[in-house]
Amino acid sequence: MTRFVMILENIGNLTTFNPDSGEVETTSNTSLVIEDGIIVENGSGEFIDCTGCLVTPGFVDPHTHPVFLDLRVDEVAMRKAGATYEEIAAMGGGINSSINGVRNASVDELIERVSRRMDQFLKLGTTTVECKSGYGLNTEAELNSLQVIHEVNQRHEMDMIPTFLGAHAFPPEFAHDHDGYVDLICTEMIPAVAEQGIAVFCDVFCENGYFNVDQSRRILNTAKEYGLTLRLHADEFEDSGAAELAAELGAISADHLMAVTDVGIESLAQNNVIATLLPGTTFFLDKDTYAPAKELMKMGVDIALATDFNPGSCHIKSMPFIIHLACKYLGMTVEQAFASSTYYSAKALNLEHVVGSLTIGRKADVIVWDVEKLSDIPLHDSGLPIKMMIKNGKAID
Repeated sequence: MTRFVMILENIGNLTTFNPDSGEVETTSNTSLVIEDGIIVENGSGEFIDCTGCLVTPGFVDPHTHPVFLDLRVDEVAMRKAGATYEEIAAMGGGINSSINGVRNASVDELIERVSRRMDQFLKLGTTTVECKSGYGLNTEAELNSLQVIHEVNQRHEMDMIPTFLGAHAFPPEFAHDHDGYVDLICTEMIPAVAEQGIAVFCDVFCENGYFNVDQSRRILNTAKEYGLTLRLHADEFEDSGAAELAAELGAISADHLMAVTDVGIESLAQNNVIATLLPGTTFFLDKDTYAPAKELMKMGVDIALATDFNPGSCHIKSMPFIIHLACKYLGMTVEQAFASSTYYSAKALNLEHVVGSLTIGRKADVIVWDVEKLSDIPLHDSGLPIKMMIKNGKAID
């Protein structure tokens, strides 16, 4: 069988996180050999001249909500007029306002919308995306949402990692029966999701006003019994004890954490839970309190960065812009933010041995930049200077 070998030559700087040293490292004036989509030590084949440019791994985005019909653009104006996220939700906006769109749309219509969104992610340098359900909030619509993710994943260059998020909010029909909806998730939805066999993770929006700690614990323990890996939306607006719950249950990731306490941080550190931070949401909602990245790093918590792309509270798809926000508002260095957008974001998806670094044996998901060094990347929030995208060892348009 003929093997396809691509050699990126004349690389000015190859910058990647090195899992062996635990550092972001740059090798100058080098080359990269790719064989059948995997990075290898040497070989001979087609040469690609990188003209002295920067080469990095593709970005990994471990927290997105792409399965919806339309953006909730009216909520942007409402926030500009002074309404908070919580107030908009109380008026019938927020997550619940996206339900009708998903429930009434055809699978084909959602596939078309999600495919276009994945095109945009890929153009911005992202090569792996975690994708949540969570705007159907009944069994049929949640299964359809996961099916949409699966169908697009089969057709698209992007690698899409599916997460079941039936516990995103309480749908209108359960507005006065929250425990009844938890029963539905545990006795009907999760078994059906497991039988469908698409979802890898189960997520819960554990937050005051949404799913409390006891409800979240029941849902996540049920998900664990059915073989799903756990993650949580945790302590986004208030300290709800969600970080401690993530630690208690052995979740792979606790996400948001703008209101996490010192006790919560210590719990994450002691139980090796990754903190996935979403500065784009804080920025998009015009809030002032960002997640305490420095305190998390000081306690030894691994940090991943993600966009939190969704129809209401964050329309950002650009991981380079998230790096910019992390440097500006989270106090991270460019190297720390880059590692958190590649290697540690892959680790938040249990994929650090597959993607997220340009080391031998990993997938060849590569960006050839039209800049010379890593610090140039976050200077561009749009019109990114990407010269070439390589996905699974093949150049893509």
